[in-house]
Amino acid sequence: MAAARRRHGILTKPPGALGRLEDLSIWLAGVQGTCPPRPPGRIRVIVIAGDHGIAAAGVSAFPSEVTAQMVANFAAGGAAVNVLARQVGASVRVVDVAVDTPEPTAPGGVDGTAPPERYRIRRASGRIDQDDALTPAEVSAAFAVGRLIADEEIDAGADLLIPGEMGIGNTTAAAAVIGTLLDLEPAEVVGRGTGIDDQRWMIKVAAIRDAMRRARHAGNALSVLRVAGGADLAALAGLLVQAGVRRTPVVLDGVIVCAAALAAETIVPGARQWWIAGSRSPEPAQRFVLDRLGLEPLVDAGLRLGEGTGALLAVPMLLAAQRTLAEMATFDQAGVSSGKSDPSGPAPSESEGSGDGLAADGTSTDAP
Repeated sequence: MAAARRRHGILTKPPGALGRLEDLSIWLAGVQGTCPPRPPGRIRVIVIAGDHGIAAAGVSAFPSEVTAQMVANFAAGGAAVNVLARQVGASVRVVDVAVDTPEPTAPGGVDGTAPPERYRIRRASGRIDQDDALTPAEVSAAFAVGRLIADEEIDAGADLLIPGEMGIGNTTAAAAVIGTLLDLEPAEVVGRGTGIDDQRWMIKVAAIRDAMRRARHAGNALSVLRVAGGADLAALAGLLVQAGVRRTPVVLDGVIVCAAALAAETIVPGARQWWIAGSRSPEPAQRFVLDRLGLEPLVDAGLRLGEGTGALLAVPMLLAAQRTLAEMATFDQAGVSSGKSDPSGPAPSESEGSGDGLAADGTSTDAP
């Protein structure tokens, strides 16, 4: 990161003129441990799919059957996430951890040949306004599955991960988790999800209120995921933690992924250093998470689809940040006057860092 800051000081531009592209490139140099940073060679979207029993309360505009139908759509390449992934050269994997079908709906493993049962935790998570989403054994298994997925993808060469999700009722579970972990009022964290009307919104507020009441004394963040979250959220949290362990950058998506990120950072403080926020969601709960994590989204396009779509919109900015730092000419190379007697300047000290927990040499001071 120190080397990236020095390099920005000698490129043919005024200091700071590239704005957030400069911050992004410095972050990317830090997580990769090299300057200039490399372009991502294998961008991988991982859509974690799971149904939620709370959908039976009428919190969504769509029935639970849509989850399995959309998993098939992902596999066929017809969803928005597939289209946007193709645009940036990414590939999409979908993992069924708790879809409400008798058998898993998605193939298993990086190449689709592993047994899908390896990733399946249960058939739909519990109805969180009345019952726990998961048992203690199930939440531990889901968290471990998320870590396994991250390891599989990174071992196969992925160097940029984009977690996504699919599951009717998942914004209700995400809001309950966020509200509980941040001690917020239910009405503060409830959004419109799939586009619900006022009557469904009131039903959703009541469901989140009851789930938060049950989760208030759950204990640690993993227990909150067990009581008020679900298998998909726990798996996403495990994936995000393991990305930090493996020093692999992640672009966060909307409110569901951000709920998992909040839990992950609570479980393993410092994991957030490996993440950037891709897109601002209209869901109000996301703002509270991003404020707590100290992350500012790269784009604000009003997306509320999930799946990883908002994060994919941010990938071109990340690619632009890498290329400008790596490919721009320096003042000396271009024969351009910098207006400074010593354009390179002294090497910055650790105290000049961005406050993100990374030392000047790019190593983590508090990451997992």
